[in-house]
Amino acid sequence: MDVAFNINYLGLEGLGATLCSLVRNCSNSTELTLWFFCSDIKERDKNNIRQLLENEHFGGKIEIVDFDAEKEFGHLRSLHGDWTTYGRLLIANHIKSDVALYLDADLVVELDILRIKDFEFNDELLAAANVNSVQYMLDNTFMINKLEWSPEMLYFNAGVLLLNLKEWRDNDVEGKWKTLSSKYAQDLMSHDQTLLNALCESKFAMLPNSFNNFWYPNKEEAELNQDKSILHFVGSPKPWDLLGSFLHYGYPVWKSYNTLFWKKCYSNVNYGKLSRSWKIRRSLLKHLKGKYF
Repeated sequence: MDVAFNINYLGLEGLGATLCSLVRNCSNSTELTLWFFCSDIKERDKNNIRQLLENEHFGGKIEIVDFDAEKEFGHLRSLHGDWTTYGRLLIANHIKSDVALYLDADLVVELDILRIKDFEFNDELLAAANVNSVQYMLDNTFMINKLEWSPEMLYFNAGVLLLNLKEWRDNDVEGKWKTLSSKYAQDLMSHDQTLLNALCESKFAMLPNSFNNFWYPNKEEAELNQDKSILHFVGSPKPWDLLGSFLHYGYPVWKSYNTLFWKKCYSNVNYGKLSRSWKIRRSLLKHLKGKYF
């Protein structure tokens, strides 16, 4: 089973717990091939990923793909001046199998992902969980006014996706997303998530809800009260952000999978972390007020 991650340097601190939880809760890691789509990742960081997986006795294969996010996607709307998130759109170009599971780097995987290795797509392009009506989404104005969607049409979160790569290639989805992104380059409020939803037009397969269990910083528990799920630390701050250990109720769970090795590599305060803190300062202030005042 192929599992893909899409990361830049700022995503590395969260990635450690995602990988550890994935491996520890997988019934047979020898069945996995982990793919890392890396934008601006140094060789030292790639070696740290390899070392972490060795420490966790990972028995599968590791593949690393480098790409230049700004060169590939710099013409599109950025996320705080970064384009790494669009790297998900490159997965079908490199993974030659028919199916791949995509995972964000802000997850804790407390279930066995091999549960879905024989998933039935029924010819849909992808499968997703945590689905809602488009009217409640950040990019609802674009979807409703420009794409002429009904407010009740279904919209998925792209943090966990099972991709039907055969369908992707057979139907030239790459050509379709390139055409769509060129036409609406600055309208993509949720970046490649907006594109993926637009491509599917509310038609996709459903993963079990446990595969994308939202945990907001100010909530004492994740949305679903389940023992085994993929916990998704949505919003800001993340548990590993500055002040995240105080503001995110999920911090103890995340910390339980963050090894001493990874902590030594990526928990230090640096320019990138301070820059991110400035960009999410409104969220930090909001959650500080909500928790302590």
